[in-house]
Amino acid sequence: MQAWITDFMEQFGYIGIFFMIALENIFPPIPSEVILPFGGFMTTYTSLTVPGVIAAATAGSVAGALVLYGIGRLLSVERLERIVDRWGGWLRVKPEDIAKANLTFHRYGVWAVFFGRMVPLVRSLISIPAGMAKMNIGLFVWLSVLGTLIWNTALVSIGAALGQSWGKVSEVIGMYAEVVYVIIGLIITVAAVRLWKRRRMS
Repeated sequence: MQAWITDFMEQFGYIGIFFMIALENIFPPIPSEVILPFGGFMTTYTSLTVPGVIAAATAGSVAGALVLYGIGRLLSVERLERIVDRWGGWLRVKPEDIAKANLTFHRYGVWAVFFGRMVPLVRSLISIPAGMAKMNIGLFVWLSVLGTLIWNTALVSIGAALGQSWGKVSEVIGMYAEVVYVIIGLIITVAAVRLWKRRRMS
């Protein structure tokens, strides 16, 4: 998949970056930790610029986020989990991932959209509970732009700085993602235990 992504980006430039990042938001198996650093690397041997790559990536991220936001407005958590349970293997998304994104949103409110943009996988799925909660779309777009801009700027800049060694970013992001998933898992466990205790006391 990585070769196909990089070939597409080299062929179509900014449009390719926009398209790939939009897909990455809708289909999490397409990794931003490949697209963004490679986009930064492309600025070292093509006419692309770092600000241009960041702008294209941010626009693509918001476009993809709006698609998932729209899906969230149409579906309930239970219905979406049933869909993911049936088709999620193809997308490499599990019902638990939907539950994590939903818990993150309801635990941290609208700011989950901002901070969620800087967490792998959650950065895509957080748009769904925002849509389900019918979050104000103007606020959703604004927070999505801010959070995405920070993430994109960091990864594109690192890719440009590392040059041909841009691929090392994926390894670091992979370790970062594992730590974040463990933390989210612990939060879900603690929340489940508290809910269970409250029901026992009532």
